[in-house]
Amino acid sequence: MIITIPFDSSAIGAFADFDLDSRLERAIHAAGYSEPRPIQDLALGPALDGDDVLGLAQTGTGKTAAFALPILDHLLWRPRPGPRALIVAPTRELALQIHGEFERLARFTSIRVACLFGGVSEKPQIRALRESVDVIVACPGRLLDLMGRGFVNVEGLEILVLDEADHMLDMGFLPSIRRILRALPSERQNLLFSATMSAEIRELADKILRRPHVVELNHSKPAETIDHALYDVEEGGKMAMLEHLLVHDDFHSGIVFLRTKRRARQVAKRLAAAGHRAVALQGNMSQNARDRAMGGFRAGEYDVLVATDIAARGIDVAHVSHVINYDVPNTPDAYTHRIGRTGRGENLGRAFTFVQRDDATAVRAIEKRLGEVIDRGVVPSAIAAIPPKRAASPGRRQGGGRASAGGDGRRRSARGGGQSGRRGGVRVGAGGSAGPSRRGSRPGGRGRAEGMIGARPSARSGQ
Repeated sequence: MIITIPFDSSAIGAFADFDLDSRLERAIHAAGYSEPRPIQDLALGPALDGDDVLGLAQTGTGKTAAFALPILDHLLWRPRPGPRALIVAPTRELALQIHGEFERLARFTSIRVACLFGGVSEKPQIRALRESVDVIVACPGRLLDLMGRGFVNVEGLEILVLDEADHMLDMGFLPSIRRILRALPSERQNLLFSATMSAEIRELADKILRRPHVVELNHSKPAETIDHALYDVEEGGKMAMLEHLLVHDDFHSGIVFLRTKRRARQVAKRLAAAGHRAVALQGNMSQNARDRAMGGFRAGEYDVLVATDIAARGIDVAHVSHVINYDVPNTPDAYTHRIGRTGRGENLGRAFTFVQRDDATAVRAIEKRLGEVIDRGVVPSAIAAIPPKRAASPGRRQGGGRASAGGDGRRRSARGGGQSGRRGGVRVGAGGSAGPSRRGSRPGGRGRAEGMIGARPSARSGQ
């Protein structure tokens, strides 16, 4: 069955209603979780009963605990040698985040969790596997490599989770997922979580899920705790507009998204040179450098993370006040995933997008997805007066030079005037706005029993 719910905090019960193992309840309390989030409230019961689950919810809704708690409870309820649960994630960052959540929730148990991903030495991961683990969190490539060489034994696997399944398909992992599925026992519990529901995801779900319990939380739209605005600014004015927002819009910390790795590096360099605590995150960085960037951003060492879409999925950093699309995302889904980094956990967030005249089609598609017209923000007159010009590399100072390749760094022909006048006459409120059924207690039966670019400190006051 499909359950679609509005966000209604009054309908949420308590974790105690699910009769979880006392060690998990202790960990929940230690982690500061006061009550289940909507996706957890609706998915925990079916998952604890051994049912297959299809969870459709935007990012930032608490999906990880929605599958981690049932898995840990099952392993504690009937202990035996592992590995017994496998969670497959599309990126290293997401795999590490999931691993961290499992470690946090299993802290008062003896359950062991291993995390497998490429880009780093395999030796520590192989050592962890040899020490007997209960749960494996893995990216498809490294998992298949270690499975093929006999380091991962999946014969006793009872539970499979595919997290951010839509992202895995976007990244071309479907053949790898099929190979993994063929190696697993046919009798197992399956949980599939996705932020969007495409025809491809529906087809995958039909193949692996058996009479699933489907939980749908307005998955096609971003969280209602996010305030959206568009800023009409041509390429030459984007950096000035970005610095204006970082200083003036009650900015605390944020992620700036660009289409290409080169542009991300260059924007991070320029922000650092201007005194902002900024760091880049993009695919050409080593795993250690990416870990340092994400770790520094989470810890508050950096206020601005300048990223390509590698950071748009699954990364949960609670304090992000702003997401700024320096380049318009290619699809409405990409917009949803990018801005899902803010407004998380019922916190308020702001999502700002810089648009040029040739972005009109993309903007209309995004507005159609949102079901509303996005307000235009006020562009300061000094920035609005910057004439349209051929896109220049954001890392170059004014004075010419070739345009950077890709995205909005491509060469553009000069455009006529008229744009700045339209900018000057539009306004948007700057403030964020607040967002947007309780089931009985879990049945007694459990269903199936098996189942970096460094930066100088910020010169801004208050940072």
